[in-house]
Amino acid sequence: MQSLRWEPSKKDSEKAKIDIKSIKEVRTGKNTDIFRSNGISDQISEDCAFSVIYGENYESLDLVANSADVANIWVTGLRYLISYGKHTLDMLESSQDNMRTSWVSQMFSEIDVDNLGHITLCNAVQCIRNLNPGLKTSKIELKFKELHKSKDTAGTEVTREEFVEVFHELCTRPEIYFLLVQFSSNKEFLDTKDLMMFLEAEQGVAHINEEISLEIIHKYEPSKEGQEKGWLSIDGFTNYLMSPDCYIFDPEHKKVCQDMKQPLSHYFINSSHNTYLIEDQFRGPSDITGYIRALKMGCRSVELDVWDGPDNEPVIYTGHTMTSQIVFRSVIDIINKYAFFASEYPLILCLENHCSIKQQKVMVQHMKKILGDKLYTTSPNVEETYLPSPDVLKGKILIKAKKLSSSCSGVEGDVTDEDEGAEMSQRMGKENAEQPNSVPAKRFQLCKELSELVSICKSVQFKEFQVSFQVQKYWEVCSFNEVLASKYANENPGDFVNYNKRFLARVFPSPMRIDSSNMNPQDFWKCGCQIVAMNFQTPGLMMDLNIGWFSQNGNCGYVLRPAIMREEVSFFSANTKDSVPGVSPQLLHIKIISGQNFPKPKGSGAKGDVVDPYVYVEIHGIPADCAEQRTKTVHQNGDTPIFDESFEFQINLPELAMVRFVVLDDDYIGDEFIGQYTIPFECLQTGYRHVPLQSLTGEVLAHASLFVHVAITNRRGGGKPHKRGLSVRKGKKSREYASLRTLWIKTVDEVFKNAQPPIRDATDLRENMQNAVVSFKELCGLSSVANLMQCMVAVSPRFLGPDNTPLVVLNLNEQYPTMELQGIVPEVLKKIVTTYDTMMQSLKALLENADAVYEKIVHCQKAAMEFHEHLHSIGTREGLKERKLQKAVESFTWNITILKGQADLLKYAKNETLENLKQIHFAAVSCGLNKPGTENADVQKPRRSLEVIPEKASDEPGE
Repeated sequence: MQSLRWEPSKKDSEKAKIDIKSIKEVRTGKNTDIFRSNGISDQISEDCAFSVIYGENYESLDLVANSADVANIWVTGLRYLISYGKHTLDMLESSQDNMRTSWVSQMFSEIDVDNLGHITLCNAVQCIRNLNPGLKTSKIELKFKELHKSKDTAGTEVTREEFVEVFHELCTRPEIYFLLVQFSSNKEFLDTKDLMMFLEAEQGVAHINEEISLEIIHKYEPSKEGQEKGWLSIDGFTNYLMSPDCYIFDPEHKKVCQDMKQPLSHYFINSSHNTYLIEDQFRGPSDITGYIRALKMGCRSVELDVWDGPDNEPVIYTGHTMTSQIVFRSVIDIINKYAFFASEYPLILCLENHCSIKQQKVMVQHMKKILGDKLYTTSPNVEETYLPSPDVLKGKILIKAKKLSSSCSGVEGDVTDEDEGAEMSQRMGKENAEQPNSVPAKRFQLCKELSELVSICKSVQFKEFQVSFQVQKYWEVCSFNEVLASKYANENPGDFVNYNKRFLARVFPSPMRIDSSNMNPQDFWKCGCQIVAMNFQTPGLMMDLNIGWFSQNGNCGYVLRPAIMREEVSFFSANTKDSVPGVSPQLLHIKIISGQNFPKPKGSGAKGDVVDPYVYVEIHGIPADCAEQRTKTVHQNGDTPIFDESFEFQINLPELAMVRFVVLDDDYIGDEFIGQYTIPFECLQTGYRHVPLQSLTGEVLAHASLFVHVAITNRRGGGKPHKRGLSVRKGKKSREYASLRTLWIKTVDEVFKNAQPPIRDATDLRENMQNAVVSFKELCGLSSVANLMQCMVAVSPRFLGPDNTPLVVLNLNEQYPTMELQGIVPEVLKKIVTTYDTMMQSLKALLENADAVYEKIVHCQKAAMEFHEHLHSIGTREGLKERKLQKAVESFTWNITILKGQADLLKYAKNETLENLKQIHFAAVSCGLNKPGTENADVQKPRRSLEVIPEKASDEPGE
């Protein structure tokens, strides 16, 4: 128990020994110079690596275990040894009779009312199930029977000792235990300070104090003793981590949290296709429950295919098919009842009208009588250039349908027909079978009253982009068949995005999808298409994406599109296979730690109760972001599988990305679906999180979850994600700067030329800061995923001398806290202090220069935008023709996007710097490293150079 020995590769085995007392820390991951500089490091799993740091010079013994589980056991055991030395075993023995055991024993006593010293097996099982509802009764019973068998005792009675033993074995999650001892200084519980440190450093909870810590303990700690003393046991910690407070979905997004005052065309709109169908598209039944389900799910665009019905009552079904019919009036009744059940924002009724004039008038009567003043019939303002906002249209129902032209003076007129059913019928080869009039008329009569109900969603036929840019009105909507929309998405991605900045585009599934399968909505969202109509009755990946996507704004049916898709002058191509100009890529680090209570896949009776789970992590977004990685399979354990695998993804357009976790059962016949969870990137909470799994049809699977760790960092440098420790030391010469394009229009090129120096300055300020921060993190023994609070916590033990007096303190009275040496310190500490000083210099340089550089970039952007309106005529005067002129306009848009992006990146870097300073301050106080008398320095008080760069004013370009 006094030293650590190993078999050396060289002969001198006496040197292959480390005294336990000389161990400074046990560090997880590949976070030493030896690991970073080793050629085979990339082949070693981060989760299997750890290092023993020892001696006055902080040398490292770098080790790799065969599995993450083995690494965890070693790390935890060694940390106990360091804390308790020779007394470790005594300590662990005595801790068996601790707070947790007393509490479990108390549970036993409450059942054993007659004080017999034993309870029935049935009661014991029920009690453990109540404390841990995810456990199967059969598993608990089996555990008691195994224990009885090992002790050669028979019968159905359970003693106190047996009850405590089985509870400990079944209700202790090792991965949470390892986490607890990491923050509890190897105690068996977290006190309020430990919990504060966990919440701040790992979970990213702001404004934490002891009161909040105590509230959490009182809410989740099951034992009375723990509640009274302010201690959180392993059971309380598990309860907390499994509670909705620690779910992966950010609760801020559970309510409407986006700007709802933008034009309607700036939002993605949750949309349903042939809402009345509840099965397939050709023979399936029509039912009003289709509308109820869609509206309850937050859908904001439903479809009504209306045809002449018996007794002068219009009916809804898909023409030229064998689908059943429902009465139009009953559908309008249901819509009136549920229109604003899930959202107060506008509902669009897509009317596909095939009725005679007589029945059109009946439709109008029903809509006016039932929907009344909910109908929005205000004529569009020809002086405006954009649609009204969802905010303005709250509580309103919009009709999207054909409309008579303003030149039509009669009570009815001739318009073109839109008929999806006819196309499907032709595909099926079913013309003239069972259905009369199966070939659609190209034009039909429209009555004036119905035309007047259509205001800002007039259906028109799409011709081509250049025609639309010139003649389409902002209140006109085009519908695109999925096949045609895919063609435009692939051949004219830039035009499609620009088209959707002003006009609403509706995409509906190909008529070939007779089985009601769904298209991938991401294929059209990436082009900015707002209304992507889904078959809500068909579960699966595509519907998961749709439901997940619209969860990010209070499930109100509207999601604001990324700024790069809204700004009038911005360059974005939907099919980009690389980073997006003007957008900072993010690195998403996900560790799949464990799973809990996976159910058997439906219909998998053949394998009995055995589940062999593995997890896929999928990224859905623009083509450059689409990726997937999988864990290994854990054999025969669906209850508590441990995966312990880490993945890294580069996300180039975070605002359009989604993360999907899928759990599958590994079976040689065909892998079967267990559960999934889909979440927009913007809704991820970092830290240790539980992911509540859902079934194929979207229901929550009781007690089934994944336990994960999430971290998001910004990528530094270009190309592939950097190798740690290498790009940090990249010289200035190899730095990549954002490049501006030449237009070959002299006056405009001059303006952009002036922008190059401030762009370089902004990049240098940002990257110098980020590189210096990463260098400091590495010296603290942490990866680039860590934050500065975690760094200060990791390094604080090294700053204490043998008698626990600080060797280094932080002067928090300074605007940029300085490290002050207290007497003679080892070289290793001097190196940390020097690196810290370098980091502070880079933080200071950024904060003191950011405003001026930002202003220069914005000034160039404004100056360039002066040319925007007349760019065509200026280019023509300079002698540019057709292709070259078009290229110049594209280059102008690219440059403006780059300038906006660089200004934004500098603004974010400034906020990041302020956050870094705040973390250093709080961590210094929490760890007792602050210079006496400086702990109350107010980090929040306004200082000129700490002001956050203001958001762009409304008169700035692109607004």
